[in-house]
Amino acid sequence: MKLYFSRNYNPRLAVAVARHLNSPVEFEFASPFAPGEREKFLKLNPNQSVPILVEGETTLWEADAIACRLSRLAKSDFWPTGDAMPDLIRWISWGYWNFVRACDMVHFERVTKQRYGLGPVRREVVDEGLSEFASSAAILDQHLANRDWLVGDAVTYADFRVACVLPFAELAGLPLADFPRVEAWHARLMKIPAWRDPFAGLDAPELPPVNARTK
Repeated sequence: MKLYFSRNYNPRLAVAVARHLNSPVEFEFASPFAPGEREKFLKLNPNQSVPILVEGETTLWEADAIACRLSRLAKSDFWPTGDAMPDLIRWISWGYWNFVRACDMVHFERVTKQRYGLGPVRREVVDEGLSEFASSAAILDQHLANRDWLVGDAVTYADFRVACVLPFAELAGLPLADFPRVEAWHARLMKIPAWRDPFAGLDAPELPPVNARTK
């Protein structure tokens, strides 16, 4: 199996899952939008983006699907089945449309656009993202009041998925300190080597630096 990845947060998520599960994959850094790469990656993913898992003649794209496949291959409860699976799906779905979306709005304006010279920060978008971040982080904070992880008693893919932007939180200026349980939850995640540094030992060029931004 081969996993095509980059350092952006969804590919980072897929690499973290693979390394956490000790999956037997070959990691290959990819730049699908680089000159000369378009045709190759369109054949693997019609969206022309990573992560992509190639398994024999089969390709699988989207981080959630890749995490599910790797967990099944590992026979791991990292993607729980049975009675716990609806709760896992609940948090994956909620996280994507709420917490992750809010983080991404702020991250895109303050980090991605400034990293790649895509224009000035739109203050109104940042304000909307921070407002949605506050409301969804409050829900997470409440849920984590008497538990360490989102589903059950151990880390699962729900934790990785919902927290996928948090390694970039400081760079994006997300106010994690306003939500101490969420901050503590991510500190627990950062103790997991595969989450803290999924690219350790891999050929993975650093992302371009972020230029000065207006908050």
